Parts: sequence; structure tokens; C-alpha cells
Amino acid sequence: MRKLDWYILKKLFVTFFFCMFLFTLIAVAVDSSEKTDDFVKSGLSTSQIIKQYYLGFIPYIWGLLFPLFVFIAVIFFTSRLAARSEIIAILASGVSYNRFLRPYLVGGFLLALLLWFASRYVIPKAQEIRSTFQSKYIDPFGVKSGRDPFLPIYKRADPDTYVGFRYYDTTSKAAQGFYLERVKDNKVVYNLRAESLRWDTAKKTWELTNATERYINGLHETIRTRTKMHMNLNIRPADLGDDEYIKDKLSTPDLRTYIRKEELRGSEGLNTLRVELYRRSATPFTVLLLTVIGVVVSSRKIRGGRGLHLAIGIVIAVFFILCDRFSTVFSIKGDFPPLIAAWLPDFVFGGVAYWLYRMTPK
Repeated sequence: MRKLDWYILKKLFVTFFFCMFLFTLIAVAVDSSEKTDDFVKSGLSTSQIIKQYYLGFIPYIWGLLFPLFVFIAVIFFTSRLAARSEIIAILASGVSYNRFLRPYLVGGFLLALLLWFASRYVIPKAQEIRSTFQSKYIDPFGVKSGRDPFLPIYKRADPDTYVGFRYYDTTSKAAQGFYLERVKDNKVVYNLRAESLRWDTAKKTWELTNATERYINGLHETIRTRTKMHMNLNIRPADLGDDEYIKDKLSTPDLRTYIRKEELRGSEGLNTLRVELYRRSATPFTVLLLTVIGVVVSSRKIRGGRGLHLAIGIVIAVFFILCDRFSTVFSIKGDFPPLIAAWLPDFVFGGVAYWLYRMTPK
């Protein structure tokens, strides 16, 4: 590492953290203005709102806009170097363009590594704080999206067991109209129906009321009736709630485990979770990619200076976001593979970065 490398790295990190601080202030100001009425209705003090909401909201904004922070920071200070003819002086001194890119790549890699770790372990913890506050104080005052409690629920408890019930109440952890079927060799060998189902917090099992069991063996059937019975299903009350924030709250190992469990149960709509899982690896690579694009776009001294560089950078960022949104929607609503949906924007703009690099005067 030479003086030039430290100089560029210092400029990169200082500008990046300044952009992060500035955009955080703007995001908090806009969010607080939108949620002022909800904060007043919650009855919490300012310090409680900061601890119970904004300590989770700020890392959420950082994770959401992290690649954009890096992109703007690179364009801003690199175009400033170009405007002062510092890049021309660097290249004229015998430093190759690839050597000039090295500190940018090092800085981009370090920032990408930071985001990689944060998106797996830190940001999900912050999302848990934010989502808890959101569901408790903000969602009840507006239109809350989620599962209708009067719609029936169907689950796959294990590879051979299917359960279903109606009118599940997440507060009392009770349901009506429970039934269970166990299948072997594509034939039903056990059937259970109960009038109600309730979670026993002491025994950590499900308590069934007025249950009727049927053991089926070919043409023979044995029926047994019970007033009360306990059953240990591979389903917990937490698995029955429709938590719209679940994909954001789970760390990457927990999210991977949760997806495997839901696949075993035959749950639908898992592409949303899979896209989130793969994106946590793709987004850090986006940081490195946008670092390269930012350098090659803003390293030329052109008429218009930083304003034109920022305009070009914003246009590229908008197209990147559109590509990302389209691939995500096609995966969630259609049959587009989640892995490709998460990485497609990086593949497309990787080609853009290579083309810009080849066209840049060196």
C-alpha cells in the first residue's frame, strides 16, 4: 500500500460515511413526519421511540441503501479528483489504470464484506426491533396485511402427516375444526378429527377436545373417541402466525433452516424467502460492482463535472433497481428461479461495468 492507496481509501471511507450520515438524517426526518400521528397514539416518550423503533429502523435503512451510499460516494469524490486533474497526474506519472483501480477494489471489498456480515446477523436483529414496534403500535392504526384468521390453515407436519384447522386465533393459541391425516404408500392409514385445538403452555403440546381417531387397515377400521387428548405435532404456535416480517427478522442460518422446514411441510409462497436468502449474498457483490462502475464513469474529466457524473450515476442506479424489482416480482409471482432472480441484476450490470471499463480512456 502506497500513499496513493491510502489517499484514495481515506477519501472513499470518509465520503461514504458522510453520505450514510446525511441520508440517515433525511430518512429519519421523512419517516418521523409520516408516522407522527402513530407515535402520538402509541403514548411512548421520545426516548422510548428511539430505543424501540429507530434503533431498528436506522440499520434497516443502512442495509437497504448501502450499495447506493457506496456508489454515490465513489462518484462524488472520484469526479472531484478528475475535476482537479489529479487522475491525469496519477496516470501521467506512470501508474497504470488497473493499478489506479486497486485501492477502489480494496475499499469496495471491505465495504462488501461489512454488508455481507451485517445482512446475515446484525440487520435481522435490528429488523426484529423495528417489526415488533411496527406490528404493535403502527399496524393496528392502519390497514394491516396478513392472513385472515377465519381462513382455514393447511400444514404438513412431517413427510407423512397433514393437518388442517379453521378459525385459528394467534392470541389464545386455539383453533376450531382440527383434523389430521397420516398417509402411507399413498393410502390414508390414520385419521383424527377434533372439535377444538389449544396450545398447552405447561406441557408444550397441543390439547385436543372431543377427538375421534380412526385407524384404517385396508377394509378394516377402528374408531376411538376421547374427550381430552394431548398430541405432540411438529408445529408450534409461532409457525401458525402470518408474520410478514419473518424473512427480515431471521438471521441467515435461521432463515435457511426455516425454509427447509417449510419445504418439508409443503408450504407455498417460499420464493419470497428464497430470494431474500440469495440476495444477502448477491447484494455485497453489488457493492463491489457499483464501486467499479462509479470509478469508470467519474474518472474522466468532462464538461459538466460532478453534476453530469452524478446524473449518469443516478440513471445507472435507477436501471439497476428496476432490473432488481422486475426479477424479484417474476420470481415471487411466477416461476422464475429465486437464485437467478437474486443474481440477475449483478450479471447484467457486470456486463455494463466491463463495457464501461473497456471504453474508459486509460
